[in-house]
Amino acid sequence: DSLPPPLPKKQLQRAESLPEQRPSQHCQGDPTPRASSILYSIPPLHLPQEEGSPSSTPPWDRPSWGPKKPLTKSQSLGEPVAWSSRGDTAEVTFETADGELGQLLESPSGVSGVVLGCQAATLARLAARIQEKLLGSEKQQKRLEAELAGKGWAGLSILQREPCCQSGDAWYFPVGFAFEQNQLVLAAKVPKPCCSSLGVQSSLGIHCSIQRLIGCFTDCLPWELVLPGSPEEKSQSPSREEPAHLATCPVLISPEVPYQTLAGFVKGSHGLHRTRPGHYERLVCLLLLQVCMGLEHLRVHNVGQGDLCPENLLLVQCPCPPQSQQGKQPSLGLSLPRLLISSFFKVKEKRRPSSSSQEQDWTKGLAALPSPAADELNVGMLIYQILHMDISLESALGFRSNRLPEIPSLSIYSTGLKRLATLLLHRDPCKRISIEQAKSILQVLLWGPRQELFARSKKTLTLLQSWVEVKRALLLLKFAENSAGGVGSPGLEEWLCCQYFKEVTEDTLYQVTQALYT
Repeated sequence: DSLPPPLPKKQLQRAESLPEQRPSQHCQGDPTPRASSILYSIPPLHLPQEEGSPSSTPPWDRPSWGPKKPLTKSQSLGEPVAWSSRGDTAEVTFETADGELGQLLESPSGVSGVVLGCQAATLARLAARIQEKLLGSEKQQKRLEAELAGKGWAGLSILQREPCCQSGDAWYFPVGFAFEQNQLVLAAKVPKPCCSSLGVQSSLGIHCSIQRLIGCFTDCLPWELVLPGSPEEKSQSPSREEPAHLATCPVLISPEVPYQTLAGFVKGSHGLHRTRPGHYERLVCLLLLQVCMGLEHLRVHNVGQGDLCPENLLLVQCPCPPQSQQGKQPSLGLSLPRLLISSFFKVKEKRRPSSSSQEQDWTKGLAALPSPAADELNVGMLIYQILHMDISLESALGFRSNRLPEIPSLSIYSTGLKRLATLLLHRDPCKRISIEQAKSILQVLLWGPRQELFARSKKTLTLLQSWVEVKRALLLLKFAENSAGGVGSPGLEEWLCCQYFKEVTEDTLYQVTQALYT
């Protein structure tokens, strides 16, 4: 009846104490610890093997279509004990003491986890800084809103009589405003009759693809302003002192001054599409990506786009376009503009009308869906319109033809755009992809992985995870080299790229590449 030797007993207690410090490292029902990156959510019990793929997993364990939220440190698989004693990943910097780094060097998985975590945190900070350059400081905008409160035409200086841009629902005039010892150029938006969406637009928050409002007032238009196409245009005269003939209307102030609509861009880009098809179709992908990101943001707020057509999508010149090594800025035709959605409605206030009696079968499937369900069709139509191809909704849905018009193969993007249009304009609404899925496809078209990645290696989650990790590291190195070489500040395209690699997972890539390259 003697007691067991103390040494084995002490070893057993130590072995049992490790999982208690890291209960989240094991998937539920799986007692075996597995090493993994802290950046990815891997399906339980089905880590990728040499010949494995998500298709071998049960339906309830297959990766979902769309990005997954990255695991936090407390949720990561196989993290070292030393990791749980550290703070946020962002605290690990070049100046971190060697004594602290020594704890992380004890385990190879710990080193990998720290490096990957630092890369993700750096990418997020970089994206936030670029966004602030594109949109301006949020604190400054709030101060500007406070200064504009109660101001009317008398507090603004009219910079030109004619609109700088005319969309399908409004005229835009550039106006000056003195703010904090600076003369700002803002846009005065004059809605066309029955087109104001002030109540909806003022509650949408800040997003790169959504028009912002920083002020509004109701007043008669100054006599010097000319509204092209309005009934008053012919009766207006510079010598007229009384604006009584003009009705009082709402005026919305926006910090973004549009220079044209997407319709104007498409109309003037035939030559660019013909002479530089690869560059033009890449611009098409980037513009469509901004549309999808804006629509995705609107759905979060239960808001729809009023009329998703080229005439109602605004283009704004970026404040800091990327510069070439010679320091010359590209022309507006070659540079990427910001695209803004500017017309909105509450989902419950509007239903999508059927354009033809032949659409009865289609509308029956959408009868129970909110109006934004038509966004997928509209984006599919946009693809053809931006590529200078005329197409009607009826022909797109196959009511008058059995197949969509062929998109000419002019660049590496042509086949992908054709495939995306086919998925968005599918006759069966249940088989039509969502805006979120369209966004993911556009990101893969722009930044990979391309089909040649799978030419020599079978597509697996392991391969895609490694691709993401390498591309994320190379992206950060590219930013560092450009900064050291004085190439110029990162702009809109770099911000969109950061957003992609900040959020993408191998699960999402597997599903997207299946849809795109099948």
